[in-house]
Parts: sequence; structure tokens; C-alpha cells
Amino acid sequence: MVLEQDVLDSGLGDADDDDFDQASGAPDAELPEGRYLDRELSWLAFNQRVLELAEDAGLPVLERSNFLAIFGSNLDEFFMVRVAGLKRRIITGLAVPTNVGRSPAEVLSDISEAAHTLQLRHAEVWRDQVRPALAEAGIEVARWSELVEADRVRLYEYFQSQVFPVLMPLAVDPAHPFPYISGLSLNLAIRVRNAKTGRQEFARLKVPPMLPRFVQVSRDGEHVRYIPLEDLIANNLADLFPGMEILDHHAFRLTRNEDMVIEEDETENLIQALEAELMRRRFGPPIRLEITDDMDAVTLDLLIRELDITEQEVYRLPGPLDLRGLFDLSRIERPELHYAPHVPTTAVAFQPAGDSERSDIFAAIRAGDVLVHHPYESFATSVQGFLEQAAKDPHVLAIKQTLYRTSGDSPIVQALIDAAQAGKQVLALVEVKARFDEANNIVWARKLEKAGVHVVYGLVGLKTHCKLALVIRQENGVLRSYCHVGTGNYNPKTSRIYEDFGLFTVNEEVGRDLTRLFNELSGYAIEKKFKRLLVAPLHLRKGLLRLIDRERHNAEAGKPSGICIKVNSMVDEQIIDALYRASAAGVCVEVWVRGICSLMPGVAGMSENITVRSILGRYLEHSRIFAFHNGGAPVAYIGSADMMHRNLDRRVEALVRIVESAQLTELDELFSLAMSDGTSSWWLGPDGVWTRHHLDAGGTPLADIQDVTMASVQRRRRPRAAR
Repeated sequence: MVLEQDVLDSGLGDADDDDFDQASGAPDAELPEGRYLDRELSWLAFNQRVLELAEDAGLPVLERSNFLAIFGSNLDEFFMVRVAGLKRRIITGLAVPTNVGRSPAEVLSDISEAAHTLQLRHAEVWRDQVRPALAEAGIEVARWSELVEADRVRLYEYFQSQVFPVLMPLAVDPAHPFPYISGLSLNLAIRVRNAKTGRQEFARLKVPPMLPRFVQVSRDGEHVRYIPLEDLIANNLADLFPGMEILDHHAFRLTRNEDMVIEEDETENLIQALEAELMRRRFGPPIRLEITDDMDAVTLDLLIRELDITEQEVYRLPGPLDLRGLFDLSRIERPELHYAPHVPTTAVAFQPAGDSERSDIFAAIRAGDVLVHHPYESFATSVQGFLEQAAKDPHVLAIKQTLYRTSGDSPIVQALIDAAQAGKQVLALVEVKARFDEANNIVWARKLEKAGVHVVYGLVGLKTHCKLALVIRQENGVLRSYCHVGTGNYNPKTSRIYEDFGLFTVNEEVGRDLTRLFNELSGYAIEKKFKRLLVAPLHLRKGLLRLIDRERHNAEAGKPSGICIKVNSMVDEQIIDALYRASAAGVCVEVWVRGICSLMPGVAGMSENITVRSILGRYLEHSRIFAFHNGGAPVAYIGSADMMHRNLDRRVEALVRIVESAQLTELDELFSLAMSDGTSSWWLGPDGVWTRHHLDAGGTPLADIQDVTMASVQRRRRPRAAR
């Protein structure tokens, strides 16, 4: 149910997007100018699709509430990174044009207009649709004015015992300068009058983030009432300012620039530099001020002046602000108000054989490549089980793994620690620069080092984003390389809500490829010869361009052709131009993208053979797939790379080729379902507008690809003889 960035991806997930440069390579003179959609507006269109899920009355109401929270979280990260980056370019005078040839100031103006519209729509969806629907289901979010006296008395007791002691009102007067306002904090701006002097004063009160955002008022069976914490505080301000007359109070929220810039080639200790930058991040300049729509002009003028913010950066909204708090309500255990449960199944290859209680994962991989589809197939009984079995197996000599984002109590990390303590050689390549996970990754890196794991931090100037695990096992005097190449992070928590693929293989070519790549990442080897991998930054884009051009040449020669690409983002100009050329030659190109898409489909003479679809739902579509018809001998890759400059030029990424015919068929069938007119999805037009298609002509909901895939996976069974 997460659509951000690696929730995140939250993001939506995987939103650590720091590239504003243009892709290398000369423009194609044969293609028209203005052939790209603006990437920033495309991202806002993605978040609008999230909002449309919250507006969908056909979805369970607690899921709609969750999508509202996701929208807010996504937009926060967009401002902290993308908007902050544009402002930085404007301030520093870097007038490099954006991907649509417009100046950063022009793009920022367009973003502001679209973001104001979306934020107001977001607040109104809560006020007019989701809040009433929750109340109808017995979950009421009330205002103080709607409470009876008995409720107010009980809440006042709670306020006195649980809230009042942790509040810290900060006055603003000649002896007290305007206080620092932390990013994303919810605050009350309070104006008071001194009863003795008649002088008006201003105070700021931060709503404590460690307390529940929604305070329970009462419960009667399944009917429960809440009140926002800031509403409870605002109606008991007299206790905080005795002897003062409360004139006015309004909620406000500030967003700061939280991007980070590390000069890796000028620092001797990356960890220390990161820790210093994390401290600096807290004091980034303001880039957005959200206020309630009833704020008076005096208070607003004070905030604008003291925060040094422009009118354009003020977002006036109906309260409550910061609807990320709805994540708490979305966890209420009312099964009928959530999606029907999907229970992951163990991949057929990893199901125990015969009377065995546990599967031998190594034996299963030796029997043939295993392609696992999460979260439909369990992460715990595949990836996690693979590493845990490796840690305990006395025949395993070494484990090498990349770690980009890990959960706080990661069994993956624990397996590496157990392996090191058992005397195995263990290498962990920890990417400490994974945005907004830097602090967590530093903690885990140090814990791994203390346990005896060899920890490295990748290559200077590059983020290590590939998802790789390599287990070296001694069998009958021979060393075998057991490999896992995935599209998603080694994170057990996000694996339950992120859609991803992972390939397990003992193939010797893949084993040699991974060995060479790990040597390059941890040492000084400069080995560029890979057989079944495409590796960025040197060869991944080139490899994909060759595959795209092959389809174009086949089409020009009258041979069958076709391209299917599934990514989170499609921005890279060279890849897009290659797809345009393929389309113009008659190649059918199908692009399945979750988020940003700068490709403009359906333009006569350029992209009329390109179809672009997007699918959002309970799971975050996160896998990357690249499939080519190849004259009837299909070629397909899965891996970690999106089609963005950062992935192709400034990250270590890896795609692995799928060779088993059954697995190629599985990927082909998945694409056929995703691109079918009978499947619920959003369709992209040449004007950049996404149109939702989720009902047929009779108003019946179209097929949900995630429900269909789960049902299909659950029907898979191990053959009776093998069992």
C-alpha cells in the first residue's frame, strides 16, 4: 500500500533523485524539438494518480485514507529534493535548461501552480469524501466544537497528564528571537495579549511528534472517535499562557531543503562527512509554508518575514495540515475496511519436497534458475531463507552482498553477522548515501564491522544501487557460486508491499560476472567483461540501445519486432529517442511506468506505435523489466536500473538476462495482462495527461493486475511426485 519511496521509494519510494544534468550524447536532428514531457510535472501527475485512488469510493475506506497519507509523504519529499534543487540552481545562477528546454524559474512557476491545485484538492478529498466515509464506517475524526462537555473533561485530564508536560511554548519578543522551525514539524502560531500591559505578543508551539497525532475521545464497540492532537492543544492554551488573553491561534508547517551534497573526492572519511551533512540538513533553507486557510494577515506577515519565504511558497489549506498522520488511522484493525488479505506463497521451487519440513534452497537452485516474484511469492522463504541457510551451512565459505536500504531489525543483516561470527568470509557493500536512509545505514555499517564483516562503501562518485548477493559454497572439492540478482532492496519490510523480481542461479557465467563486479566494487579491479549482466555506468545504456536498435533494424527488414519495458521512471533522452526511432520504423513499443515519464506517446510520425500505461494499487510496482522480441528468440533482462540519468551515469546498476523459456513466458504474460484494455490502469496521452481506465462501458471494475497475479501464483503447486 506504499507508493513512495522506497516509501517512500516513498516514497513513492526510490525518490532520491539528484540529477538535473542532461544525458550525454548529441540530440537527434531527425526528431522534432519539444519531444519530451516535463519530468517535474510528470512526477506531480504521478502523485495525482495516487490522489485519484484516495478519491475512489470503490476502494475500502481505510485504504483511501492511507493513499491520502502517501500523497502527503510523497509531496514532502518532492519539495525537499526536487523543488529544493531547482531553487538551488536559480540562486546559484546555474541556468542549465531542464529536459524540456525551459529555465528552472519557468519550471518552478509551473510546479507551484500545479502543486497548489493538488494540495488544495488533497485537503478537500479528506474533508469532503474520506472523513465522512470514515465516520459512516464508525471511525470519526471530530473537532473540539463537536464534543460534549463530558468528552472535553476526559480529554482535559489526558492533556494535563500526557501532553502538557512535554509542550514547549517559545515566546517572540525583544528578549526572545524568532525560534528555529524544524522541517515538516506541525506548529501553532499563537497571538496573545498581556492582561497588565495590553501588549500583543507572539508565541510558537510545536506539536510534539512523539505523541499520537489522533487522540481517542471515546469508543463504543467499533464506533470510535478521535480528535487531532493540535486541536486538543489549541483549545487548552490558557494553561500554557496563564494571565494572558489568547487572541488567535493557527496551525502552520514548514518544509526545508533537505538535499545533501557530499564532495566525495575531497573528503577523507565518507562516514564523518555524511554525519556532518546530516546535521546540516536540519537547517536547510525554507521552501514551502503550509498554513490553515483561517490564518489572519498579521500572523502570516510575521511568518513570511521571519522565515524569509515568498508568497508563491505559501500554501493556504483547509485543516488539518500534515495528513501523513492518517498513516496511524490506516492501521486500525477493521479487516472489512482494508483490502482483502493477500498471503504470499513459497515459490514452487523452494517448497519442501517429500516429507521434508524445510526446503534445501541450494539444491533447488542447482536444479535450475529460479525466478521469484514478490510479494506474491514470499521474500522470507526465498531471499531471506537463502542468506540464512548460507550463514549456517558449514560448506559455505563466503558471502558477498550489496545493501542499499535495510529495515531497522533486518534478518538479512543478522544473517551476515551470524556468518561472520561462524568464521565465513563476509563482504557487505553498504550504500550509506541512500537518501533519507543515511543515518540508518551508518548504524548498520558499524554494527556489521564490529561483528567482523568486511564493510565497504562503494566507488567514489557513484551510488551502488544494484541488488546482488553471491554465496560461495564448496561441493565435492569444487567451489560453486550461488547468485541472487534482484530488482528490489534486501528489506524484509518493504518486500511485503513492493512488487519485485529476483533471479536465483548457479550458472557459471553469472557467478563469474558477480565475482568480477564485487571485486571491482571492493578493490581496484577494472574488469568490464560481463556475459549475462548489463552493468552501469559504462555499459548498461549502450547495451539497451543496441537491443532497441536491433528491433528497429528487424522492423525495417520486415521481420517481427517488439519492445516491452517496465520501469519506475522513463526520463533518459537517449533511450527515449531510440524508442522514438524504433516506433517510426514500425516497432510496437509498450512502456509500463509507475512514476515519471518524459516520453511522449502517440505522436504521428514519431511515437504512434508507443503505448504507455501506469498501474498503481495496494503494492508499489517496483520491478524493472526489459524484453525484446529479437526475431523470435526473446531476450529479457531484470534488474535495478530505471531509465534516468542518475541510474545510467552515476550509479552502479546491474541487469541480468533471463534465459529459461518458462520464465520468459511468465514475463511476457505479465506484460500482456498489464497492457490489456481489460486491466485497470492509467493511459498516457501525447499531451502528458494521464487518464484512468478502471471501469468498463457498463460501470463494472476492470481486472486488477495485482489480484489476478496473486490468484495465479497461489494456483502454482509443486508436482505431486516431487512433493
